[in-house]
Amino acid sequence: MASSQTRTLRRRRTQASKPISQSPLKSLSKSQIDGYYSDAVCEECGSGDAADELLLCDKCDRGFHLFCLRPIIVSVPKGPWFCPTCSSQKKLKYFPLVQTKIVDFFRIQRSTESTQKLNYESQKRRKRSSSLVVSKKKRKLLPFNPTEDPLRRMEQMASLATALTATRTEFSNELTYIPGMAPKSANRAVLEHGGMQVLSKEDTETLNLCKSMMGRGEWPPLMVVFDPKEGFTVEADRFIKDLTIITEYVGDVDYLKNRENDEGDSMMTLISAKEPLRSLVICPDKRGNIARFINGINNHTPDGKKKQNVKCVRFDVNGECRVLLIASRDIPKGERLYYDYNGYENEYPTQHFV
Repeated sequence: MASSQTRTLRRRRTQASKPISQSPLKSLSKSQIDGYYSDAVCEECGSGDAADELLLCDKCDRGFHLFCLRPIIVSVPKGPWFCPTCSSQKKLKYFPLVQTKIVDFFRIQRSTESTQKLNYESQKRRKRSSSLVVSKKKRKLLPFNPTEDPLRRMEQMASLATALTATRTEFSNELTYIPGMAPKSANRAVLEHGGMQVLSKEDTETLNLCKSMMGRGEWPPLMVVFDPKEGFTVEADRFIKDLTIITEYVGDVDYLKNRENDEGDSMMTLISAKEPLRSLVICPDKRGNIARFINGINNHTPDGKKKQNVKCVRFDVNGECRVLLIASRDIPKGERLYYDYNGYENEYPTQHFV
């Protein structure tokens, strides 16, 4: 399958702002304050180098390099920032493993005789499609293969609900169009500079099958886990075959011009138009799905590049752009998922990724 990798947008990083706390500096002159900050060092590594990546806590005034923090922070946060000690971070609260709560959280369709029949028919189609010999000329996308154990699927969904709740994100499995942002009519694949690959009819049916399965609670075999270095990250909970649709990248759609100074770390390019004012991005900070927790590779090391097992591809689907995350090779159970955040632009700061 021919593919054109999507490109992600890097927010322009700025010099870390000086703390708003004035308790230890209240009686100092401006020159003394400037000298105070020039002598700031990282509490973790003891170095004052890389000053543009040295954050100062807005409460205690101690310094921390973005890349020394755990989890690592990609760019200077917008607004006040507090170090781990001052932030009084609460212990991660896990989402309850209660079926009714999970069903309500993800707005899963209640089981009925008709949906059970549809489930049976989709399983038959899925088995038939997976048994076909893949043509060398055109490699077809595959639907994900849900875990058979209902309890394990609940655990997978609960892990995502935990991450979404912790990041104050509402679950959404579709692109959302909010008043005051870009309207749905702005999402026209024809605007893409240089054109966009059209998703075939058969692959579109596979994508729709994945969507309908999730609507019934047949979840992709993925588990969201918390890593002290990487933060929330995603791993395969069963074997995933090459070219399997992992998920669609979703969130609020907005014009790039409205987000140029946005410090969000999960924005994704949706359309890179010839006319910049018509370029669009996906912003999953308020509404999103598991895609926002799949981490990026370190583009600066050979070992980092070897981690990539997912590719991010933009498609023209019935005239509008959609961004899909697709397995780029076979992924064994327990392996974490990674893709290239940069695509063509090489602007996203990944040099400190693990």
